[in-house]
Amino acid sequence: MLLWLMLDRIDQLENAAQTDLDQIRTAEDLESFRIKYLGSKGAVKSLMGFLKQVPKEQKPAFGQKANQLRSLLQAAFEQRRSELASGTGSRRSGLAIDITEPGLPPRLGRKHIITQTIDELLEVFGRMGFEVATGPEVEDEHHNFEALNIPRQHPARDPLDNFYLTDPYGPSPSLLRSQTSTVQIRVMEKTSPPLRIVATGRVYRPDEHDATHYSMFHQIEGLYVDHQVSMVDLRSTLIQFAHAYWGPDADVRLVPSYFPFTEPSAELYVKIELGGQWQWMEVGGCGMVDPAVFEAVGYDPRQWTGFAFGLGIERLAMRKYNISDIRWLFENDVRFLRQF
Repeated sequence: MLLWLMLDRIDQLENAAQTDLDQIRTAEDLESFRIKYLGSKGAVKSLMGFLKQVPKEQKPAFGQKANQLRSLLQAAFEQRRSELASGTGSRRSGLAIDITEPGLPPRLGRKHIITQTIDELLEVFGRMGFEVATGPEVEDEHHNFEALNIPRQHPARDPLDNFYLTDPYGPSPSLLRSQTSTVQIRVMEKTSPPLRIVATGRVYRPDEHDATHYSMFHQIEGLYVDHQVSMVDLRSTLIQFAHAYWGPDADVRLVPSYFPFTEPSAELYVKIELGGQWQWMEVGGCGMVDPAVFEAVGYDPRQWTGFAFGLGIERLAMRKYNISDIRWLFENDVRFLRQF
């Protein structure tokens, strides 16, 4: 009868210890548990004091049960201490924190995919000797049209195809630039040849928004002026660009076209690998600078020649990163932006 009562006391002590263990939240709680049950004056040590009251023939059973409880509580104590140290325990209140562990850097965001693409393009052309130039987004008709050999009757000057900020039929109308070629004009007005520049920036056209069109987009414009510059120099430059940006297997094709500010003119196609297949992709326009453009900025077209090219940055980014809708680039959806 005495043994039964003593074994029941051990079971009660085990249940109480388990209840206390489940309520441990901090290192201080755990230390209190150790003192209460496993300390030199703890409950398990006191339990062994009852051993002398147990009849001799029942002592082995009692001692075995008491030792099992001590081992069980010691193992539970060690496990709980490990959980608190690693931070896998309960988070409802302060936990033991290892201050020697390195912290997580704050999330400061990342460059937008358009900015990343611009940086990549400038790095490529920078290695080819092109300097970066900039210009205003609000332009006058002289820099946006007239100096680029676009006459007043040209359909590109239609008010319905541009964002005029003042009366388009007034004495000096202003508008949001429709192309980065305006930067070429401003640089040539202030700089004597030879020169080699690239310009990036936003341009504006009242296009209806869909998967491939947007009313605001980005261009990169290139201009090289020197003695005896030819189409061979233009094609060589574009081939170097294609190899540096898409890889050594990329190819370039110039298809005859028409632009008012270049003659001869061409559309630039690049053959790149997309989805395991090689495809020709149009990326922009190019050509030899029209002599009328040189005359508008005071260059002697008999002495100087040059080439120019313009590439759509969104088009390059969409192709390189397999983006199917241009609108995603401007919606600021974090779920989309985190991918790049």
